[in-house]
Amino acid sequence: MASRILEFEGLVAGYANLSILQRVSGGAAEGAVTLLTGPNGAGKSTLLKTIFGVLRARSGSVRIAGEDVTGQTPRQLLTKGVAFVPEGRNLFPSLSVIHNLELGAMVVASRKQIQDRIEEVLVHFPRLRERMDSQASSLSGGEQKMLEVGRALLLRPRVLLVDEPSIGLSPRLVQEVFQLMAQLAAAGTTVLMVEQNVKRALAVCSHALAMESGRMVLDRPSLDLLADPSLSRLFLGGPVNTSPATPSGS
Repeated sequence: MASRILEFEGLVAGYANLSILQRVSGGAAEGAVTLLTGPNGAGKSTLLKTIFGVLRARSGSVRIAGEDVTGQTPRQLLTKGVAFVPEGRNLFPSLSVIHNLELGAMVVASRKQIQDRIEEVLVHFPRLRERMDSQASSLSGGEQKMLEVGRALLLRPRVLLVDEPSIGLSPRLVQEVFQLMAQLAAAGTTVLMVEQNVKRALAVCSHALAMESGRMVLDRPSLDLLADPSLSRLFLGGPVNTSPATPSGS
């Protein structure tokens, strides 16, 4: 695969006395979307939290562009261009859309930069422009997901970690979210995306990782996965359309 800007090796992490990750290694190529999949409880969300410093690694390492960032806090990682969109709703529900966006740019020093970046986000998500003064709690599920992703994009991340971006969305919005991931990668952002909708996700992913019981069990290009009938049946359940997603408006 292409050069990996995100690399993790031998990661062990978990909660209290329970270790979830069992010496997990892998990475994500620069300027590409990498899919991370596997059954519920495999450790996918735990891996993203460990990469982003929400959970502390008990052993192993995380490197961004060759720099060891193991043990750094989420705020430190934000300043290095790493952003994380967790699963579920992670907004300030009583605050307006614009205030949620502004809080997402907390490590951006210039007020003008913040305004310019918010404008860039609104180009991606024009629906948010219509709801700028609305409370986040009043948004639909799809609009809330747009706001969460948009807030992360304010940092112009080099690496974007996204956990289950399609969960709870309509088929149309799922397609739009995956198209956005493809657009971000084409613009140079590295995307590591946890996603259960493997068939749809592979249309925008160049590489696939799969976990099971806290271990990495697959790490290979998406096309290799699709060409192997046993792996295709195991992870996809049958044939899949691999034609690239077409960005909206093109």
